[in-house]
Amino acid sequence: MIKAGIIGSTGYAGAELVRLLLQHPEAEIVWYGSRSYTGQKYADIYRNMFQIVDADCLGDDLDELAKQADVIFTATPQGFCASVIGDGVLENTKVIDLSADFRLKRVDVYEQWYHLTHKAPSYIKEAVYGLCEINRDKIAGARLIANPGCYTTTSILTLYPLVKEGLIDLKSIIVDAKSGTSGAGRGAKVPNLFCEVNESIKPYGVTTHRHTPEIEEQLSYAAGLDYMGGESILINFTPHLVPMNRGILATCYASLKEGVSEEMIGRAYQKYYGNETFIRLLGAGQFPETRWVEGSNFVDIGYKADPRTGRVIAVGALDNLVKGAAGQAVQNMNILFGLPEDTGLKLVPVFP
Repeated sequence: MIKAGIIGSTGYAGAELVRLLLQHPEAEIVWYGSRSYTGQKYADIYRNMFQIVDADCLGDDLDELAKQADVIFTATPQGFCASVIGDGVLENTKVIDLSADFRLKRVDVYEQWYHLTHKAPSYIKEAVYGLCEINRDKIAGARLIANPGCYTTTSILTLYPLVKEGLIDLKSIIVDAKSGTSGAGRGAKVPNLFCEVNESIKPYGVTTHRHTPEIEEQLSYAAGLDYMGGESILINFTPHLVPMNRGILATCYASLKEGVSEEMIGRAYQKYYGNETFIRLLGAGQFPETRWVEGSNFVDIGYKADPRTGRVIAVGALDNLVKGAAGQAVQNMNILFGLPEDTGLKLVPVFP
């Protein structure tokens, strides 16, 4: 059995990790870490775990946990993992970080967008970006995995084949995305109160959302650009908050290159995702809904070429707490330990 520890187990992503790992046939949770609830029964924090979890919440001592766990999940705010990571930890265990601390390869970009001084820049080069469908070969031998964000997973996977195959104008990409309120985390914030969000939809982080550089960096690699040398795709990314618990829907727009047909677009998606367990291709003219992926590790993708404007509209949907966070982290764990990627993740979407 894989011994797993979770730091930040009482946040939404951490709690989803608990739910998934409890059902995983090859893993057991040995540490329910929570700085806010140390010493309290985990099931008293999440009553859905009554008579399922009989453990107390422990602290966030990564060095001690590394002696007990084969893998540590850090579902923590930005800056935490970078402040505690070290050789002593990585020589004893593997770390899958759900924050943004090691997603961006350029320290200056991280510090510009997150307004933090990076505490462990020496580990950035080693960290592998854990987008499983694209980087699984690199993930397999890694010690430190940077688990991608929810908006980024949706946007990158939706656009990747179009960029990789050179089907679109790289200067024309626009991503218009919507998220449920769990994407903002469990902390109490006035803008996320029921009366503030119900019966409304609002944009936020316009031109400043922190997932923007993550999308740009990964798509730049797909395009073959020298990102570390200063070459980068630039996109317009606008997220919106919608009054639902879970789900991300990203509608991506780009100008098609001369002569690109809808059939060529379809072949590109089949080339990269035709054999992927967790990517469901809906085909031309069919579009996903968040309700069809809720509670699952699936990403649904549809597209349509618009000959009138010469653009393609590609739409991706996923559950932000599963494939957008905890599910992808478990998928990364499966790759790290040589298990089939769908182990513990054969989750049928919940409906209604």
